[in-house]
Amino acid sequence: MTFEEILPRLKAGEKVIRKGWGGAELYVKLVGQSEHDGEALNPYFLINVRGEGYTMFTPTVCDLLAEDWIIVN
Repeated sequence: MTFEEILPRLKAGEKVIRKGWGGAELYVKLVGQSEHDGEALNPYFLINVRGEGYTMFTPTVCDLLAEDWIIVN
């Protein structure tokens, strides 16, 4: 799937990953708008990496153009 195809699924709460990564990456998910210390926190992507936990994720140009995105169950 392309990034354009998985984006609505991320917005619906599903988790995705690229087949081409093949490493410790478990999934990417979208965290919706929330609040932190009384201020608005805009939506952001998180990636879950085995043994490291979560970190912020920003897709690269290669990620945006890739066609190997899959849904994680």
